[in-house]
Amino acid sequence: MITFKTKDEIQKMVEGGKILSKVLTEVLKKVKVGVTELELDAFAEKLIVENGAEPAFKKVKGYKHTLCVSTNDTVVHGVPTNYKFKVGDVVGIDCGLVYKEFYTDTASTLRVENQKSPALPDKNQKENEKDSEIQKFLKTGEVALGEAIKQAKIGNRIGDISKIIQDVVEGSGYSVVRSLVGHGVGRELHEEPEVPGFLSGSISKTPELKMGMTIAIEVIYNMGKKDVVYSGDDDWTIKTKDGSLSSTFEHTIAITKNGPRVLT
Repeated sequence: MITFKTKDEIQKMVEGGKILSKVLTEVLKKVKVGVTELELDAFAEKLIVENGAEPAFKKVKGYKHTLCVSTNDTVVHGVPTNYKFKVGDVVGIDCGLVYKEFYTDTASTLRVENQKSPALPDKNQKENEKDSEIQKFLKTGEVALGEAIKQAKIGNRIGDISKIIQDVVEGSGYSVVRSLVGHGVGRELHEEPEVPGFLSGSISKTPELKMGMTIAIEVIYNMGKKDVVYSGDDDWTIKTKDGSLSSTFEHTIAITKNGPRVLT
């Protein structure tokens, strides 16, 4: 059942979303050569607690961390480790918090640059082409999320969001992951409805967007094929089956009479 939020409840999510946005911004700044995934995780938890909130993911049964850190071919749910970031790594950071009993959820992906010289003049043509392709790959996710948010308005349907994500991602030559989707969010981290990044069937058969709905729109996509697999023995980490790069961009959105409101 879809739960609709009151004006006061959405205001609580606005407040929590502002905190989460600041936390993610600061965490992304820390993604540098030599920093470990676990160091990021501890930093994020410290910021969240200092701002009077709680790490949302620690409330998920069996998960012990504040962040999901998905590096290179890890798609989602990457459990933070002692891995030290290297130049060229593609790092996805997914973070959520609880503030005044309401959850917000957000994610972004970036590439680790050489801090001393981001654009080395002696790079050969092949390296430059790879850099350009990765930049295009990441930009595609940002664009897809931006276009999807525009569709999050009263009278549209979840399928309108799904279709535009699929059109942008696949139109750029990449693959939308089918087994992982966005979701409703509010009193729980995961609520109805599901918000897929792809359209299956008719838009008219998908849930209608109405005032008071709050959803987490996620663009989860791979540079290679769409297939994913569980990796290792932690029961969380999901990687691309073909070893290609993956990326995620996510915002929590409120459906309001004035259009979509980005909370994170």
